[in-house]
Amino acid sequence: MTGRGSAEGSRSPLWVWPSAAGVVAAGAALWLTTIRPTSGWLTHLWPGDQSAADTVFQVVVTSVITVTTLTFSLTVVALQLASQQFSPRLLREVTRDRVWKGVLAVLTAAFVYSIVAIRQLDSTSPVPVVSALVSMLLGIAAFAAGLTFITHMTRLLRVDTLMLKVHDETRTAIAKFYPRHDEPLDDPDQLDLDPARGELVAAPRSGYVRRVDVERLVRAARRHDAVVRIETRPGDHVVQHTPVATVWACRGGEVAGALAGEVRAAVDLGYERTLDQDAGFGFRQLADIAVKAVSPAINDPVTASTALGHMGDLLTLVVGSHTGPTLHRDADGAGRAIVPDRDLRYYLELCCGQLRRYGGSEPSVLGSVLQMLRDVAVSCRDDAQRAEVRRAADETLAQLPEQAAGADAEAVRDMRRRVELALTGELVAAFADRAGETRSM
Repeated sequence: MTGRGSAEGSRSPLWVWPSAAGVVAAGAALWLTTIRPTSGWLTHLWPGDQSAADTVFQVVVTSVITVTTLTFSLTVVALQLASQQFSPRLLREVTRDRVWKGVLAVLTAAFVYSIVAIRQLDSTSPVPVVSALVSMLLGIAAFAAGLTFITHMTRLLRVDTLMLKVHDETRTAIAKFYPRHDEPLDDPDQLDLDPARGELVAAPRSGYVRRVDVERLVRAARRHDAVVRIETRPGDHVVQHTPVATVWACRGGEVAGALAGEVRAAVDLGYERTLDQDAGFGFRQLADIAVKAVSPAINDPVTASTALGHMGDLLTLVVGSHTGPTLHRDADGAGRAIVPDRDLRYYLELCCGQLRRYGGSEPSVLGSVLQMLRDVAVSCRDDAQRAEVRRAADETLAQLPEQAAGADAEAVRDMRRRVELALTGELVAAFADRAGETRSM
């Protein structure tokens, strides 16, 4: 696993943007209310008197409160629908949305600016024309932000938009943190580590592994002349006191303890999974949408097929990457850190396992799973990957119910044959059909 940075679009908490906007707005209100011209062109910016300015400030405050209340009401309803219809894990995509944060920032700025400006009004002084004009403009901006929010939320909460967002972030995670198959990598087995000599490093608390700071691990292992092997992967849930790493060849107990602390610090634990280095979380979200879609309450196999299409595209990137453990060396070329990774079977089971079991009664769902496996089979690089795809295809075919209609059962078996044709390189026969029925629902 390589790379730095984040695969997620926006990681700042929801409150950061509105809080920053509120602080800036308060400062601007305190400053602009000191500008009280008695003559010159500035006096023409606001033809009204002190009472008119006070009215504008009050209207903006009350209007922003109304728009904010409407915004939060729509948000709660939208989040509830998204959680029930798609997946509770997709709520992260909504709360990290930049447009939503921007809308809340505008509403907060308009409210804080106007409420602070009201406090600065003085009937014995000239009208703060600039402050009144800015408040009026912020009121208009708040109204525009409300319209923007409604338009954006109706688009964001479409299942196709959510799937595309997850797909793009997962694709970025794979590209950032998974070495390509043609990149030369060292085999970790060449270190010939003796498991009996390794010292386990326990997790300081429970949580999900969000990321592993490989560079920090290498630097720490070099300072202590040690080798560190991480025993967990991003996305794993670990419980306090269970092992997260193994350390070899530390010099002295005190150094071993210091290195253990640095190893724990390099393994970032959190209360929820993220896509930073965990492409499997993106697959999990897409699989959730597909499983929800085939549930009796929703019964939408077309959405499940669309989710499988996204997962198939991502799986082609996985088969083109190194999926085993990677050895990382220091500046002197000594192997210092071994970081494990998921394998192709894990991803195939994640994409197909629950869906073929929950949707096994619907032949079109099984056909869509096999269609995805056929598309992935084209990109397989070696016999090991082909064997995994063949295994997943056989397990999918085994879910075909005995009472399935003859035509439906034959369509599923035909798609299984097409998977085999793609695995053996007979691509024309694998994709040939009458009217595109093997590529669409």
